[in-house]
Amino acid sequence: MRLASTHATVQRIWTVHLRPQTGGPALACPRCTPGPVLPAASARSAALTHLARHARADDLPGHLRTCQCRTRGCHWHPRHRGCAGPVLLALTCDRSGRAWRLADACAACAAAMSHTAVVPPTLLGTGHARPTTNTTRSARTTPAFGPAEQQRVREMLTYLATALPRFSSPAARLLALQCALRADHQGQIRLPHGFLRGMRLHRRAELWLELEHAGWLHRPSRSYSPVQAQLLDAADLQAPGRTARIRAAQWALHPTPLAASAALPSALRLTALVLAAHSTAGAGGGELDALTRQCGQPPQQLEDLLDQLVRARLVTAWHHRHDSDEVQWELPALSPSGEGAGA
Repeated sequence: MRLASTHATVQRIWTVHLRPQTGGPALACPRCTPGPVLPAASARSAALTHLARHARADDLPGHLRTCQCRTRGCHWHPRHRGCAGPVLLALTCDRSGRAWRLADACAACAAAMSHTAVVPPTLLGTGHARPTTNTTRSARTTPAFGPAEQQRVREMLTYLATALPRFSSPAARLLALQCALRADHQGQIRLPHGFLRGMRLHRRAELWLELEHAGWLHRPSRSYSPVQAQLLDAADLQAPGRTARIRAAQWALHPTPLAASAALPSALRLTALVLAAHSTAGAGGGELDALTRQCGQPPQQLEDLLDQLVRARLVTAWHHRHDSDEVQWELPALSPSGEGAGA
């Protein structure tokens, strides 16, 4: 005899639409009352924040979550081999950027959807800032960087793959990553010129303009030193606390064992960082589509960048498995120094 489930089926699909109105777009959600007219620059941020609130309010234990794509006949993507893998949160936008959907989907379905990125669970934190103290730790008591910092960088790269336009430059993505990880609990950023000079991003005003045009941040003034800006997506970037995020930002500057020199082109440095975030025990791998979105590169250009990393001896070898559309790579043994490695 088959026992009936004691849990009601929970629909974990949330959608919002940005409808053009006089004075700016209005946010429309089937579950909520019509929202006010929004400034065009912050409309996308408001849509993502709204979806995140629904996901937090409708939280469900992992063992009760099901692939919503499958329950609807998998019409959100082309046909593939079937549902497989863990159930993830998939964020999808249409080509116009006016409709957004956040839904539970298995790993196979999420990978098959276009204009989709997986949302890490930590990006759906409560958004409440953790109290900070002025106590500083010495180098002796500060723990070494490890998997926690790597995971936070990987999650932020996944977020930026959706939050920024696909054509955003690698240098702008490197800058956005540091901004997102170093912002305070109000989403405010202060980056000294010396820090930007160390990243080879000093006097690159076009990068700030690129992020402003993308509607991701706003600079109230160009005359301040250090450089100051306000994140427009700040509500969803505060977990797990600023101290942990700053440590992740530090790891991202020198992601051992793929710490590329700051003198290398931004596209190569970003690719090395993405690979480092997806590596463990001297090897790594990832879906080609996810890697191209995080690197901001088309597949052919990404393959060329991987070849350059091999020539720079930052990667030993890489291979594209066409049957699973996965890229795999091997890393050299960790050494004190190496050609193309940063200090």
